[in-house]
Amino acid sequence: MLQLIDFIPILAFVSVFFLFDDIYLATLALMVGASCQILIERIFLKNVRGVTKAIFAVIIISGGLTVALQNDVFIKWKPTIVNWLFGFALVFSYVVLRENLLKRLAGKTLHLEDEVWVRLNYGWSLGFLIAGLLNLFVAYTFSTEIWVSYKFVGGPLISLIYFAITIIYLAKGGYLAQLNKNEKTDA
Repeated sequence: MLQLIDFIPILAFVSVFFLFDDIYLATLALMVGASCQILIERIFLKNVRGVTKAIFAVIIISGGLTVALQNDVFIKWKPTIVNWLFGFALVFSYVVLRENLLKRLAGKTLHLEDEVWVRLNYGWSLGFLIAGLLNLFVAYTFSTEIWVSYKFVGGPLISLIYFAITIIYLAKGGYLAQLNKNEKTDA
């Protein structure tokens, strides 16, 4: 359900862009969609996730600048800023706060050694950096239509690739087999 809620702003953005061929109207739709996401989380989940709040802030700032200044460069930077914020948060929390965010998020499901969590943490941080760079490459190399299509398809596809790489890494290291043994002994 959370993935569907997370998809509301981007779906609003892409739909309006391709219906009206207007990046500024699409940006307004993105801002409205993000506001709806906040409202839906507040009503149905009784709480707004920190990730949602962070993305909402970036959407409102970059979207507001895009519409007010009639310059689409701000909205085109939004995915890069969000990806880099996520990557920075993973590194900062581990290096400065001595807390591995990935382990905190998935540690109840996956029982891994700390060194594996560290590798995953840095791997995902690198992935977020690369995703941000890819967004800038597409935004500055191709048309706005291609960038919007990339944003709609590329973002989720990159996430699936991250998950696949993570699963392959865990499988090759024998960590998934260890997880299956733990589940069988718990049953």
